[in-house]
Amino acid sequence: MKSLLQTLDASSSESAARAKARTGRPGGLPLNLLEWFGGIGEFCVRLLKAALRPPYEFKELLRQMDEVGAKSLPLVALAGAAIGVVLSLHLRDSMAQFGAKSMLPELIILSLLKESGPIITALVVSGRVGAGIGAELGSMKVTEQIDAIEASAVNPYNFLVATRVLACALMLPLLTIVADMCGIITGWIANALTEPMSLNLFLNLGLKEAGFSDLLPSTLKTVVFGFIIGVIGCFQGMRAKGGTAGVGRASTSAVVLASLFVILADVVLVRLIITFFPQ
Repeated sequence: MKSLLQTLDASSSESAARAKARTGRPGGLPLNLLEWFGGIGEFCVRLLKAALRPPYEFKELLRQMDEVGAKSLPLVALAGAAIGVVLSLHLRDSMAQFGAKSMLPELIILSLLKESGPIITALVVSGRVGAGIGAELGSMKVTEQIDAIEASAVNPYNFLVATRVLACALMLPLLTIVADMCGIITGWIANALTEPMSLNLFLNLGLKEAGFSDLLPSTLKTVVFGFIIGVIGCFQGMRAKGGTAGVGRASTSAVVLASLFVILADVVLVRLIITFFPQ
């Protein structure tokens, strides 16, 4: 019996050692998840404290708004245009089966305004801006540039983090509007190639049942998406370690996690919009 207990104890110790070697900490994945959520919660608290205290970095904020907004504009416009064409091509056959082709403009426009435009914009910006923020701050972290900023009596959460998060939150709604407009125009073009229709008639039919209760909540929810993209990109970048390999991991994880949390946040926000803005 004593030898059996010693064998079991040795086996459990070996399993714990293997788990620690795989995850870096005893307890495995659950503990790492709790540690990650705790870390990002603490990161958000420090970010809010830094953002509310002067000095305010308006020059850096404008530079980041240009980086997030103007430089993402062509990609977002192209993605919105492609979604408009795809919706028109797919929905035409489906609506024709039910004899409801006259509702096609309305369905295209409402689909873009309420869901397709915001989520596609958020995912495109997550891929471009999230990766850029993660790589930029990650390289600054591993080369100790962030430590040098702190040594210069500059709060990195104010200068580096708050400006990027605020720029993402401010630019996402504007980029969403651009994506919606491009999608509507290309949806009309794809529809007009098959069944000639003026843009004025297309808009009149499409906007007949649409109102600000369809446009405003769906566009403003992208502020939350922008906040998520900025926070996760900055958090993953500022905890990077391990040289250039760590920078690559920070960039990849920033894109993956930001896209995942944007989709999860969309589920919650859609439920809230339906509750507070009933049709």
